[in-house]
Amino acid sequence: MVSLTAVRDGLGRSLFGLIAGPDGPANRARIHEAPGPRWFSPDRPIRRVHGDASMFVGGLRALLLQSLHPLAMAGVAQHSDYRGDPWGRLQRTSTFLAVTTYGTATDAQRAVDQVRGIHRRVHGTTADGIPYAASDPHLLEWVHIAEIDSFLLAHQRYGAKPLDQHGRDGYVADAARIASALGVENPPTTEAELAQRIQSYRPELRGTREARDAARFLLLTPPLPLVARGPYAALSAAAVGMLPPWARLPLRLPYFPPAEATAVKWTGQTLVGGIRWAMNAR
Repeated sequence: MVSLTAVRDGLGRSLFGLIAGPDGPANRARIHEAPGPRWFSPDRPIRRVHGDASMFVGGLRALLLQSLHPLAMAGVAQHSDYRGDPWGRLQRTSTFLAVTTYGTATDAQRAVDQVRGIHRRVHGTTADGIPYAASDPHLLEWVHIAEIDSFLLAHQRYGAKPLDQHGRDGYVADAARIASALGVENPPTTEAELAQRIQSYRPELRGTREARDAARFLLLTPPLPLVARGPYAALSAAAVGMLPPWARLPLRLPYFPPAEATAVKWTGQTLVGGIRWAMNAR
């Protein structure tokens, strides 16, 4: 008879392999065990947020929100193989977050330099003839604030230990350290500044065909085995449930406040709790 511990270990390995890739165990050991100073001490809020299972929901919400900027979405559509290799993209992103959050300062800077090198090669023109460049500080800021807003909101709703106001401001300030290294100019350093900055970008946001195609792919047709589609649907509902109405309409996503405040939230908490239970075995 298979023990509960064996089930937990197997599920934890599967989830970790999905987000970290085949080199995940080796990378994890190097990131956490390599000697040297870190950008963030063990007591910093960024370590609590980025180490929680709520990141699964926050990451999906971040991708949906980021897609609303036509220039950011054009860069993804024209230069990213997110359809052909979505898990590879997830693994690269999760590794970058892990290295910059928990790795040595030297490794963190090396990871940032690699991303900046990639950004310099990502440029083009939208279908409307508007030029874009991934290294543009204004575009970098949108990607950053959409991501941090999503991670923080997911942690407050689904995290094991939500942050108080001081902790939330600390998280935004910690994330600003990474954003500045990536080329963002004057990133927000408090939760209030983050909300104001999100608001300031709203006139630039709209739902392009590429954004709606990406949303459909992310929410409805990701390459998953049949057994994983039910839990993923719950994860997707939780991510959509955290988007404000102004972000859903351009992406043609549903809005059902009563259900989202009850059934969707409860299901999301149950699912994230299950992921946390499995991942803590790692």
